[in-house]
Amino acid sequence: MSKTKAEEIYADIINLPHHEITSRQRMSQINRAASFSPFAALTGYDDAVKETARLTSKRIEIDDGTKEVLNDKLRIAVEKADEQPEVSITYFLPDKKKSGGAYVTVTAVIKRIDEYERQIVLADKSTIPLGDLYEIESDIYNGIY
Repeated sequence: MSKTKAEEIYADIINLPHHEITSRQRMSQINRAASFSPFAALTGYDDAVKETARLTSKRIEIDDGTKEVLNDKLRIAVEKADEQPEVSITYFLPDKKKSGGAYVTVTAVIKRIDEYERQIVLADKSTIPLGDLYEIESDIYNGIY
């Protein structure tokens, strides 16, 4: 039987044992398979699709009567600031990436109203723009509203 060209070339090494590195652990089959998985040709495309699918709410315009009630509630909360009553404030938080936003409710103590900046300053020093205010609820309003 004659040898093939490849057998002639590799005759000196064909029957040698397979070399294994003993200083490192062998790679698992899952990790080996992952190295052959396809790459994302459109980097960021999945994120863009998710961002487009993310829903936002439209800002609800409140009427003048509701604005007056909110102003009264703010005034009462500021007058009682020494007692540190907790209030739940619902306001519109504009989305940073697309039109619309979300209504968020925080429970905190109102420290003061900044008329110049037109914002509510809370005890933790965070602020809420007055124009984004939607609702204020607290036990201090029981019997009034």
